[in-house]
Amino acid sequence: MKNIEKNKSLKAYNTFGVECLCENFIRTSDEGELRDALLNSNFNQKFILGGGSNLLLTQNIKGLCIQVDLKGISIISEDENHVIVEAMAGENWHEFVLWTLDQGYGGLENLSLIPGNVGTAPIQNIGAYGVELKDTFVSCNTINQQTGVGKTFNLKEAEFGYRTSVFKTSLKGAFVITSVQFRLTKKNHQLIIDYGTLKEEVKKLDPKGISEAVIKIRQRKLPDPAVIGNSGSFFKNPVIQELEFQKLLKHNPKTPHYKVSDTEVKIPAGWLIDQLGYKGLKKGAAGVHKNQALVLVNHGNASGKEILSLAQEIQLKVLATYEIKLEIEVNVY
Repeated sequence: MKNIEKNKSLKAYNTFGVECLCENFIRTSDEGELRDALLNSNFNQKFILGGGSNLLLTQNIKGLCIQVDLKGISIISEDENHVIVEAMAGENWHEFVLWTLDQGYGGLENLSLIPGNVGTAPIQNIGAYGVELKDTFVSCNTINQQTGVGKTFNLKEAEFGYRTSVFKTSLKGAFVITSVQFRLTKKNHQLIIDYGTLKEEVKKLDPKGISEAVIKIRQRKLPDPAVIGNSGSFFKNPVIQELEFQKLLKHNPKTPHYKVSDTEVKIPAGWLIDQLGYKGLKKGAAGVHKNQALVLVNHGNASGKEILSLAQEIQLKVLATYEIKLEIEVNVY
């Protein structure tokens, strides 16, 4: 294969900015090239890289690192009220959201400024401010990593859950997503603003207005990876049973929470971490962001192992203090 780079640094290819070397690296810009790379028998190990935004690298990568750089946005079908839009996997997520808003489409505005690419968005069912990717997802096209055969997954087959999907569980590492289709509104938009402080921030009640409010909040609360290495929210917000929540309230009556169902309650992981004094803490070059305890950061030359060690320390402290198990949202390699 042409264009394979040897011993390439991936420091610029992961938003944590941790140093990591891969033995062989190739950027694929069309599906045929991607399929050839996946089926290349010269490399036993294959590592798929998207935008590098939901990833913590703790070791060098052996074999072949394949960056999926497929580009393109197209309208598949539309009627008076809705449009089906397909975006290729290598499209930047936020830029794609802005494109939909410029067309007058609604549905993705609450997911503005989430880092990463379109192709990795379904893997963890990205979500923010009361909206998840699954709410507009129609299907995604994929390539089987072992056979090179294409397969389309519909909403049911994707098995979406809270920050998870079939691509993160039973089929982890089995398929590469090449494109995603979304069903968006052209009018009568379903606007969702009753989450956190979003309602107070919204100046104009339409998709663009909500997007602008979300961007302001995220820029205020979350660090820019171009300024300080991070991967956004490092932990999932834990969902606990109502009985567990009532037990927690006895000792922590001011615990913020969101009802998920009649039997489940979501607790902000950032609040739990903040209560333990971790906000702004530094351990060498690894640390917890000063404004948002849910975000771990690289202050300079922290290794992936150092960041992971801090994350594990936080997990143990939260478990010992609150009897709540924090799950890591970021993919750790």
